[in-house]
Amino acid sequence: MTTLKIRQLSDISVKTNAVWKHTAAKRGRSIVGMAFYYFVLLSLSFVFVYPLLYIISKSLMRPEDVADATIRWIPKMFSLNNYKIAAEYLNYWPSFLNSIIISFGSAILQIISCSLIGYGFARYRFPGQAFWLAMVVFTFLVPPQTIVVPLFTFFLDLGWMNTHLPFIVPAIMGHGLKGALFVLIFIQFYRQLPHVLEEAARIDGAGAFRTYWRIMLPLAKPAMLVVFLFSVVWHWNDLFEPNLYLLVPEYFNLSQSMAFFNGIADMSAQQAGASTGAASAIGQAPTLQNQIMAGVMLTILPILLLYLFTQRYFVESVERTGIAGE
Repeated sequence: MTTLKIRQLSDISVKTNAVWKHTAAKRGRSIVGMAFYYFVLLSLSFVFVYPLLYIISKSLMRPEDVADATIRWIPKMFSLNNYKIAAEYLNYWPSFLNSIIISFGSAILQIISCSLIGYGFARYRFPGQAFWLAMVVFTFLVPPQTIVVPLFTFFLDLGWMNTHLPFIVPAIMGHGLKGALFVLIFIQFYRQLPHVLEEAARIDGAGAFRTYWRIMLPLAKPAMLVVFLFSVVWHWNDLFEPNLYLLVPEYFNLSQSMAFFNGIADMSAQQAGASTGAASAIGQAPTLQNQIMAGVMLTILPILLLYLFTQRYFVESVERTGIAGE
């Protein structure tokens, strides 16, 4: 009996050691995998965070800190005067209002028009559907630079120069900046919804437009949020089209005002360097980089705040736009 018990205890000990080794090896592989996972994430995030940290650091520096070769990140004394100067040169609040009108106005109108167009392509069959869908894709593939002259002439004849109409009216028509891409996003989303929703609405006596407005559009909130954020960011950062249609500084958006301020700052720095001798130029900043970075921060800050408050819903919307229907 004693020998049998010893053998049983020995077998239990061997099994326990084997389980422990297996658990330890599995936990070790898990730790290594997580370490590699976070290493990759930190490496990728550094690529995006580094420019932001650089902008913040330079925007808080005084001119003598910018010229000091021993200072790279942390200035000897933080200064907010650069933001005050940049805001004056940017004509910040009027430019901010123009950016809001162009970006948010176009985004809201593109949501309404592109969702309606996408719903029609996704849920109905009509003559020439493949042709018109190909035209939508074609407008997305054609670079806007190739049609600059006819667009400029067209809007000039309509008297829309130095107004927001060249951005608002195309958005109403489901076009505008990246409008075709937004139509394709809604098409893909509506195609994945089950057809029983429309059949039930039809049984209850709802027409096509009422079905779209009361049932299908509320279900498209994930796609609407994706389109809204993309449209706002692209319109906010766009400099090509505003430079075509907005030629008076009072109608400039923040991107245009920032480009104008950058040119003024470079010119001022060159004139200051030319007017001072080589001896007196020692120890002075070669450019107004600190003021330029303050202007850049003021320009991108609204978009950063927008993403900060919507990033959770944005990630959920991106995931939900791939739901499967019947």
